[in-house]
Amino acid sequence: MNKVMLTGRITRDPEVKHTSTGISQVRFSIAVDRQYQDASGNRQADFINCVAWRNQADFLANYVRKGYMLAIEGRLQTNNYQGQDGMMHYTMEVLCDRVENLTPRQTQNVNPQPTYNQPVERPSYVQPSYEQAPMDSPNTGIADMDIDDNDLPF
Repeated sequence: MNKVMLTGRITRDPEVKHTSTGISQVRFSIAVDRQYQDASGNRQADFINCVAWRNQADFLANYVRKGYMLAIEGRLQTNNYQGQDGMMHYTMEVLCDRVENLTPRQTQNVNPQPTYNQPVERPSYVQPSYEQAPMDSPNTGIADMDIDDNDLPF
């Protein structure tokens, strides 16, 4: 079984590229914190190369920016190539099957400022009053409820 699950921050803004047949592709890396701290109390990170194709690539290009926290599910793939120096080079990357953005959406104008020429309506709060039913009553409060037949789900 070849399955990889990672959680980390993307290291740069994703840029989508297209193959000659028009398929979207994004190559990126994420920084994944190691579990332990070094002697000075700093956490080290591993930078893991990833590749996303088609819809995942389009999602990354449109909705993810540098520093966003991502959850990635995929599989590990090894590649090799011969460099200009004649030496064989080996690479590993995660082929993304599923990518989720774990960074909350940035909402704009969460608390818009009121304009000064309009009155601001403030809701009033009234404390509800509850009557205490006897504890020995088996149908506490149920007999007093007014339920219409249209309110029942069946």
